[in-house]
Amino acid sequence: QVQLVESGGGSVQAGGSLRLSCAASVYTYCLGWFRQGPGKDRERVADSNYAGTTTYALEGRFTISRDLSKNAVYLQMNNLEPEDTAMYFCAADSKCTAQPRYWGQGTQVTVSS
Repeated sequence: QVQLVESGGGSVQAGGSLRLSCAASVYTYCLGWFRQGPGKDRERVADSNYAGTTTYALEGRFTISRDLSKNAVYLQMNNLEPEDTAMYFCAADSKCTAQPRYWGQGTQVTVSS
């Protein structure tokens, strides 16, 4: 069982930045981020595998990085827009997939105009 704990969410104005962090309890091959905005379906943001390969589903305002020594993954979000308002979830699995098995509780990001 993999436990994931996110942090770093908050409220910012449009154009601002936030850095989300996720700590995994054990090694996992793939760690990634998803988000779900109000009234929207959950969508994939980005993920990173153990080899360092990253995949982005959104445009280039977001950067994912990983600290293998800490079993941690980060999401740097710049130039945030109100449309980025969502609950952001860390996810993990033995492969990078659109439907990972393990999920964190989520951290709220709210962007005001």
